[in-house]
Amino acid sequence: MDPRRGVRLIAVGRAALGAAVLLAPEQVISRWLGAENARHGAVKDLGRGLAARDIGLAVATLQTLEDPVLGPRVQAVCAAADAVDALATLLERRSLPRTGVVGTVAIAGGAAVAGLYLAHRIAHES
Repeated sequence: MDPRRGVRLIAVGRAALGAAVLLAPEQVISRWLGAENARHGAVKDLGRGLAARDIGLAVATLQTLEDPVLGPRVQAVCAAADAVDALATLLERRSLPRTGVVGTVAIAGGAAVAGLYLAHRIAHES
């Protein structure tokens, strides 16, 4: 797969998840943090903030992808954000639903690994 296509796919997925959280925060967050946690206003507030972060990262990724210096750097920042999401979920796994932990670690962890790989690939293209 062309590395730029992979970066675009991750960015579109990131934007779609962000939009879903903004549109239906409790429904989406409940799958990650559990229904009881998702009902709290503070949790929905933080979810909306993370959603905005993800949309912003997606836009930045797509806007800088063709820049040989900024493109790989922005993609690496996105991968770091995904790694933190996975790690934070692992740290709090005892208070979260198992399916939410498994799904978040798989998706965020996978995006982190793929994102770093793709950042490296686009940084070293000839």
